[in-house]
Amino acid sequence: MNIDNLAVNTIRMLSVDQVEKANSGHPGLPLGAAPMAYELFKNHILRDSKNLDWANRDRFILSAGHGSALLYSLFHVFGYGLTMDDLKNFRQLGSLTPGHPEYGHTKGVEATTGPLGQGIAMAVGMAIAEEKLADIYNKEDLKLVDHYTYTIVGDGDLMEGISNEASSLAGTLKLNKLIALYDSNRISIEGSTDLAFTEDVCKRYEALGWDTFLVEDGNNLEEINQKIEEAKKSPRPALIEVKTKIGYGSPHENSEKAHGSPLGAENTSKTREFFEFPDKDFYISEEVQTHFDKLIEGNTKKAEEKLQIEKQYADKYPQEYAKYQESLKFDKKEYLDEEYYNTFTKDMATRAVFGEVLNKIAKENKLIFGGSADLGPSNKSLLKDEDYFSAENRSGRNLAFGVRENAMGAITNGILLHGGLKTYAATFLIFSDYLKPTIRLASLMNLPNIYVFTHDSIGVGEDGPTHQPIGQLAMLRSIPGMIVIRPADGRETAAAVNLALNSKNSPVVLALSRQNLPQLENSSRDIKKGAYIIKKEEGELQKIIIATGSEVDIALKAAQGLQGIRVVSMPSMELFDAQSSDYKEEILPKNITKRISIEAASSFGWQKYIGLDGLAISIDGFGASGKGEEVYQRFGFTVENIKEKIEKY
Repeated sequence: MNIDNLAVNTIRMLSVDQVEKANSGHPGLPLGAAPMAYELFKNHILRDSKNLDWANRDRFILSAGHGSALLYSLFHVFGYGLTMDDLKNFRQLGSLTPGHPEYGHTKGVEATTGPLGQGIAMAVGMAIAEEKLADIYNKEDLKLVDHYTYTIVGDGDLMEGISNEASSLAGTLKLNKLIALYDSNRISIEGSTDLAFTEDVCKRYEALGWDTFLVEDGNNLEEINQKIEEAKKSPRPALIEVKTKIGYGSPHENSEKAHGSPLGAENTSKTREFFEFPDKDFYISEEVQTHFDKLIEGNTKKAEEKLQIEKQYADKYPQEYAKYQESLKFDKKEYLDEEYYNTFTKDMATRAVFGEVLNKIAKENKLIFGGSADLGPSNKSLLKDEDYFSAENRSGRNLAFGVRENAMGAITNGILLHGGLKTYAATFLIFSDYLKPTIRLASLMNLPNIYVFTHDSIGVGEDGPTHQPIGQLAMLRSIPGMIVIRPADGRETAAAVNLALNSKNSPVVLALSRQNLPQLENSSRDIKKGAYIIKKEEGELQKIIIATGSEVDIALKAAQGLQGIRVVSMPSMELFDAQSSDYKEEILPKNITKRISIEAASSFGWQKYIGLDGLAISIDGFGASGKGEEVYQRFGFTVENIKEKIEKY
């Protein structure tokens, strides 16, 4: 057996041993896919184990994240910092080897994967970021940004709709530095994929605008290497179908039994025998260790050679290089001067305010790069006087996602994971449902993604209940780590945009109105505390009204002429919750128990602020089709009706 096959089998058995010791995990994928992963790490992925965060490294995403034991085995043998003890602690509480790869937790993991299809979609985002940054910084004589994005996907990834959404856009954009290796073993948890998945994947990807390649024998290292080399020369993204056998070499070969359960002691021993390994767990022979040590040294040397290009660039183009380095860091800044917050005087939809603010900031900040799911004109998310980013024009700053909300969320996550750009994703608030899995992952990875969700209430009007969000704000607020901001006017909206661009570890939702709203006399640009008193009570405080967004104006008008009524604007529950107990007491004194919330959405979550006996003026059904003002009247969101409720409460 030659050294390469010994190395592959070592990776296989390290993965099996992790699963066996944990009595939990997925041994089937590592046994089948280890050869393709080894070839990638040996010959193609340029990454220095001594500098894993090097900006110009190749990216690798294990989209089939359930095969995490394979990734950890690779990280160990290629010197990424995982020790043998880490492998032995696979899937244990607090270990560096959790059940699915976690970004920011395990050094070398480029993205949190596991929910199928998300990994390849984030890989598309990384490939877009590489192309965009290359356009900004590369010179004819020196390429500062020049690397590939690789991903290994499984049948499950390619069944999920998000992978098709993202792959379709990748084909349209001709992302020729994106290469996906498809672990084609035709087995899923319930058995043969023929139960539900009989399509010709390569033909589908050809229709999506990809070049496709086929490796008939997933153990043929030479053929795998050759197809990757061919894929790297492709003018389009490439899918390499590698036909493998799940659980290869084990008694559960080609069976769903190899997918999600340990092999068991007896079957593990038989697997070792098949690979001619000694009956020892976590075994690496001296010969194989020496081989991997040489590969590690070779990767460091290749990286150092490539870094020489970066040094030449820094010497020849110091200003551009300084900007590039700055883009990779996080520095808080005030994007708007103080006077600007007071420039909004006429009635405006908060979506329109957002568009003006975004364009003002983007003129001076060329690394802002994002777009909408085919709703740019409605979301006001288009950068004016800027082209669309396309296969023919990498200089464009407007990213057209098409009607692909789920992929949009993952792609913008991938852009942020790559680094160097600030991005945003825009659609209607009602369609945040389509983005929910990617929003959750953004929060899990502490990515400061910005979600621009317009048409945020029944004020959408004629489109009716299918397009009028009711439970979406509550859903978004329920995600740990999220910041949801629903501003009431121009001043609050401008402040919300500034805050979102300064977020370091939290995704931010901007929930914006379709309809025009008045500019409020006492609104504040200092919204970082989440809530503030917008109208102080006359006389002794008796009742507190808490409102958000378009309902703040209604609350203010309803409170006019009433004694003892305080009105609080609460653009963000999460930011308010993060404040000191003293500040919370200042805004919402505990002794004032008569509290009213006003929001044209679900009442879910408001009891936290108004108490069980509080009055929630809300909507706990669905909307209705009609003119926005008439729909507001239908559901009781009028000054007269709310004033009456406040007085009777």
